[in-house]
Amino acid sequence: MAVYTHLGAEDLARLIAEFDVGSLRSAKGIAEGVSNSNWLIETAGRDGQGARFILTVYEERTEVSDLPFFLGLMDHLSDHACPVPATIHDRQGQAFRTLDGKALALIEFLPGVSVSQPTQGQARAVGAALARVHLAGGDFAMRRANTLGPAGWRELIDGCGAGGLEGIDPALGDLVRRELAEIEAQWPAGLPSGVIHADLFPDNVLMLGDEVTGLIDFYFACTDLFAYDVAVTHAAWCFDATGTRFDAALSAALLAGYEAVRPLSPAEHAALPLLARGAAMRFLASRAYDWLHTPDGALVTRKDPMAFARRLQFYRENPGLFA
Repeated sequence: MAVYTHLGAEDLARLIAEFDVGSLRSAKGIAEGVSNSNWLIETAGRDGQGARFILTVYEERTEVSDLPFFLGLMDHLSDHACPVPATIHDRQGQAFRTLDGKALALIEFLPGVSVSQPTQGQARAVGAALARVHLAGGDFAMRRANTLGPAGWRELIDGCGAGGLEGIDPALGDLVRRELAEIEAQWPAGLPSGVIHADLFPDNVLMLGDEVTGLIDFYFACTDLFAYDVAVTHAAWCFDATGTRFDAALSAALLAGYEAVRPLSPAEHAALPLLARGAAMRFLASRAYDWLHTPDGALVTRKDPMAFARRLQFYRENPGLFA
């Protein structure tokens, strides 16, 4: 989440009037994240008692053609008792609208907070919630290829330009070139697959105590390997923010929570070390690209790609971690 597009109060009021949610009371830009523009919206609500929503304007990384998948998936998972926000359809029944050439959607606001220092109980709950998403998506009819799989990582790395990675850290270019070639050559096929979140960081999970109250930001969701999604979530939850310290207790709790709902197959277990390296590479690549291309003046905090370079090195040096 971030704010790249700027909307005035009059524009926001007219826009919110297109939904049956009551008149606009307030709107506040959300700075976290890097992909889309977001606001926390407060309205009078249908009953005058007030209501809160998230307004998202989709920026260049989100293809409008993908929105039926993203928004349809959120509605599907919400209908299947997953803690996922539903889309608020406008007065014409549309899940998204356009404004000045950009698509936008109004999304249900869910209670809870994103934790910065998760407990074992919270990690276990997140693992279980992810497994439920994988199971609930089994009868979702739409499919979407993962555009940020290995080919997408190489495209992002190439987009960093000659010397771009070395400008971030002198050793980063050599690390990425070596690791990316190995990961591409060994990437597994034939493992169980279906709908995955693909970006389940702590800031995309809302919690009250050890209860998961919201899984949000499905704009990288796709059809891919379930175990890869586990690896992404593992990389996101089991290290400190700098990628320097690995927490073995969180790792055990996350994996136990997942397998209590959906046990991993022996082949998935065997693939996890490589998939974890791939997960680290995916976020290293996107963070490096964004580090070098974030526009001046954007209300957004750039994220350090080296935090995932350290994760990548850790996974490479500890192949027995998932045994």
